[in-house]
Amino acid sequence: MKTFLRNNGLSVCFFVLFIASLAGQIKFGLEEYNRERSEKNIAEVSLCSYFSTGHFIESTFENWESEFLQMGLLVVLTIFLQQKGSSESKDFDKDEEVDREPSASRKGAPGPVKKGGWILALYKHSLTIVLFLLFALSFLLHFYGSLKDENEQLSLKGKTLETASQYITGSRFWFESFQNWQSEFLSIFAIIVLSIYLRQIGSSQSKPVDAPHMETGE
Repeated sequence: MKTFLRNNGLSVCFFVLFIASLAGQIKFGLEEYNRERSEKNIAEVSLCSYFSTGHFIESTFENWESEFLQMGLLVVLTIFLQQKGSSESKDFDKDEEVDREPSASRKGAPGPVKKGGWILALYKHSLTIVLFLLFALSFLLHFYGSLKDENEQLSLKGKTLETASQYITGSRFWFESFQNWQSEFLSIFAIIVLSIYLRQIGSSQSKPVDAPHMETGE
């Protein structure tokens, strides 16, 4: 167990933080949802019932959607674009390890590299593909949850429900999306620019403390 935690400490830590944050979201989201229902003299829902509400689905996946979008774009754009001096950028003036062609003879090479052909061709872009697939799935679930929550509110007011085609042209869904997207893009912009001039000793996201500001890469 000690070896496992040493080798996987970063992923374990963030997964635990994710679970703790999700639990907090569920707890306070349920309380907020039931408070709103109570104010309208509507029966409260149980925890299990809450998971199928638009309120929970929308609030969960609108955040996941923006995370996968920003990570997917960061992976793709760092192939072609450079930020001089940033630890998050490649240095286009020298050969980078990530640009070399894969070799099946390399010790410990992943299975797809050894198989070659279309499997290798797919594997060479697998990170980007999976990130954008996760974005697409989260986007669809966000839309589904947001539409469901909107129609629940309309139903309580005795108004006509909206179809998917009507809702996607409205403002609410896109407001929910863009308010999350802009925060993610701001955070990426911040780490790209701040890593030019600021340092954190010991972090893989920072250049060495004594590195010149205009030195690009880790």
